[in-house]
Amino acid sequence: MKRIAICKFIVSSLFVASPLLVSAQQTCEKQPWSVRMAESEMARCPESWQLDFQTRLKWDYCHGLELQSFLDVYDAYGDQKFFDYAVAYADTMIHGDGSIATYKLEEYNIDRLNSGKMLFRIYEQTKDEKYKKALDLLRSQLNTHPRNTDGGFWHKKIYENQMWLDGLYMGAPFYAEYAYRNNRVNDYADVINQFITVARHTYDAKNDLYRHACDVSKREKWADKTTGQSQHCWGRAMGWYAMACVDVLDFIPKHEAGRDSVLAILNKLAAQIKRTQDTGTGVWYQVIDRSGNEGNYLESSASAMFVYSLLKAVRKGYVCPSYLEVAKKGYEGILREFIEVDDKGLVSITKACAVAGLGGKNYRMGDYTYYINEQIRANDAKAVAPFIMASLEWERLNKCCSAKYKR
Repeated sequence: MKRIAICKFIVSSLFVASPLLVSAQQTCEKQPWSVRMAESEMARCPESWQLDFQTRLKWDYCHGLELQSFLDVYDAYGDQKFFDYAVAYADTMIHGDGSIATYKLEEYNIDRLNSGKMLFRIYEQTKDEKYKKALDLLRSQLNTHPRNTDGGFWHKKIYENQMWLDGLYMGAPFYAEYAYRNNRVNDYADVINQFITVARHTYDAKNDLYRHACDVSKREKWADKTTGQSQHCWGRAMGWYAMACVDVLDFIPKHEAGRDSVLAILNKLAAQIKRTQDTGTGVWYQVIDRSGNEGNYLESSASAMFVYSLLKAVRKGYVCPSYLEVAKKGYEGILREFIEVDDKGLVSITKACAVAGLGGKNYRMGDYTYYINEQIRANDAKAVAPFIMASLEWERLNKCCSAKYKR
């Protein structure tokens, strides 16, 4: 009770001291930022398969990420159009037998599992069996997905022996929710092991940060020959990992052995996020371990992921309530540094890294120069969705603002 009381005091104090947030909400027909961003994306992409700049059908993690956030908006405010927009993508991609257009299980790409998460809610509400079949198909990938000897899933079949922080968000929450909904209690230990294993492989004690990835075999050119780790801590990779922690905990029972290890990792991440926050702007840099260095830039997707993770972690009691101050500063910084509204009222989020990876056909060494020179663009799904998710968390706390939007 004492901790809850402290949290309520902090929350109420932050709202009194946040004129930027309140005035910004009031400037656009009193709609919450989550709704404004979702509606703006629907205007930019009339068909949901067009999200993330797509020109042809693709079963992609970005669609799942963004449409999952649309379902969250629907759950929060009850506007049917957000649900229908997500279902339209599912209906476009999933056939009557549960097969999925462009999905190939034999590629063993863990990214492909992320879009499965939205199907849980769609199946729950529509009861259309094709969604259940599609969920079963995606879950079957994990039965034969390549692993390292310690049980860690490879990021992709073509990336042998590699674990990336990104992959934890792509696979683990889906894995855990499937286990939860289907009473597969023996799967929880394997889910937890993914977090512990990637932490062991990517944690760099010298700078107290998690590096982007690790090649356990230490054969890749980008991998350190002693540790197997990549060269830098990429902001969005750490953001994926933080979101994976807060989301997977929704489905791992409190009594499950090892759950405390995920909580410990989340608390370490929260401390890292706080320590690396830019004091002037409240947001975070593209390359976290080189924050403030020449050529580095403040990046929106990582910033939104960090704010979402902290807000949810505070709400759920996973971290100290004092982290709400970090999240508040970060959310204000996102609005100030990255959010733009055009003369038609469409909301954009700017300065997002389009993509960053390691190895591949056009080989990526993962050095500092590589990360700061990848394409930067506005309205990347990997920034849009976490911003919607962070806004929903903020609106959930700040009910006096979100209550003004009703359909």
